[in-house]
Amino acid sequence: MAENKGKVTSEAEVTPEKLDSEGTSNIKRRKLFRGGMGLSGKLLVLTILFVMLSEVLIFVPSVANFRNIWLNDRLKVGGVAATLLSDSETLSPEVQQRLLDATGAQAISLAMGERRRLIALDGSPINITKTIDMTLDAPWEAIGCSLQFLIGARTGQIRVIGEVDMRSGGRVDMVLPASLLRDDLQTYALNILKLSLLISCLTAALVYLSIRSLLLRPLQRLTGSMMRFAESPENAREIIKPSGRTDELGEAEMQLQSMQKSLNQTLSQQRRMAALGLAVSKINHDMRNLLASAQLFLERLELLPDPTVQRVAPKILATLDRAVSYTSAVLSYGKAQEAAPELRVIRLASVLRDVEEVLGLSRHVDGIEMHVDVPEAQELEADPEQIFRVLLNLCRNAVQAMEASKSGSGVVCRIEIKSEVEGDMLSIYVTDTGPGIPKRAQEGLFKAFQTSGKVGGTGLGLAIAAEIVVAHGGKITLETKVTTGACFKIQLPYKQGQRSAEKITRLFPADSSK
Repeated sequence: MAENKGKVTSEAEVTPEKLDSEGTSNIKRRKLFRGGMGLSGKLLVLTILFVMLSEVLIFVPSVANFRNIWLNDRLKVGGVAATLLSDSETLSPEVQQRLLDATGAQAISLAMGERRRLIALDGSPINITKTIDMTLDAPWEAIGCSLQFLIGARTGQIRVIGEVDMRSGGRVDMVLPASLLRDDLQTYALNILKLSLLISCLTAALVYLSIRSLLLRPLQRLTGSMMRFAESPENAREIIKPSGRTDELGEAEMQLQSMQKSLNQTLSQQRRMAALGLAVSKINHDMRNLLASAQLFLERLELLPDPTVQRVAPKILATLDRAVSYTSAVLSYGKAQEAAPELRVIRLASVLRDVEEVLGLSRHVDGIEMHVDVPEAQELEADPEQIFRVLLNLCRNAVQAMEASKSGSGVVCRIEIKSEVEGDMLSIYVTDTGPGIPKRAQEGLFKAFQTSGKVGGTGLGLAIAAEIVVAHGGKITLETKVTTGACFKIQLPYKQGQRSAEKITRLFPADSSK
């Protein structure tokens, strides 16, 4: 017994602290090895990249538009020359040179119908590598041509053809060096790139600051609260306080606060239960010694010839034996080592009489009645002590609930137990006329440390009962269809007990003469 006590004490003392230390070490380990760019940095980089991408989509058409304006401006200057040519047949060499300098062209000619006239020529060799007809130039062609000139893929001279705004109509034909258009395009592109970078950075900064204020900082507050709470979940001051936002993040804060409160309360309850388990393990040792002493005294009393002593002493001894086994069962449950059931053929009615006797219900104590509707010969294969514990727990809970809620002399306090054969299972119904079990307590009713609502309960009785019933191959449930009180349904395999009873009947048939 001392060894068992030492083992339980060690487990009760080590387990909670060990869990806390492991959780804290895991958090610190994640902090230590967590590297890379944070969410804020990633958001800033992505914002800049996306803004730059949008600028590129604007930049390409703007370059093509600049090329068109650049060529049209030179064609307009050529149109002015054509206007002068309509007044006089030829231009002087000085005017021609000025016209060529103004347009940057090497040759300018005018076509009117079938007639073509040379307006200006500088005499340098001409190598035309590209012809651009502004009247037929499509947008996609203008973009492709602009990019070619921008990267220097076009050299030599280009021929540009465009209409002239004259009363008689006409077309201007100009020859321009490709380097001139390339240099102006590159200068324009460089200026646009600088402006785009400035706009991108400014836009990214504004978007980043807005998103950081609306999303990132609240998220950082949430994660910070989670980490602090994980390091010290028993500290109620680490529970997050909602900021009052009405959006999704505000809802997340409220849900996180609810979860943290629930975890904090659960942890506090588990710690109290761990301390309770430690205290019980210490009390158990002394209690078993006291019970053993009481057994010795009762064994001596059995030697007395008094008929009352002879009748009562065996029952008291049986109760003490059960008390000793319960103290061992408490230790076993604390170590999650509930003993496997020792199956025997038992009479259910006899077990129920023991329950009624232990609870004192056979004498209708405190006005509580117990009605048993179970056939006397009904047998099943089960562990008698464990089934006794299950029924005793359910009936004791019912008695305590009805005593606590009894407010007048006319209140009916009754426990009804009946059995029904349902296929291969024997169903045992334990019903009382008490206040019932609140809906909130029904969710975790058969979990350890979850009470059914009664004051002072530890939440172990129903958990132990469920564990025993499941070990027998059955199940226990709370019937929700009843309108008054509580009704528990225990289902146990029945064919085994039925076959055993039939076998015994065949081996030992009843004497018909009796």
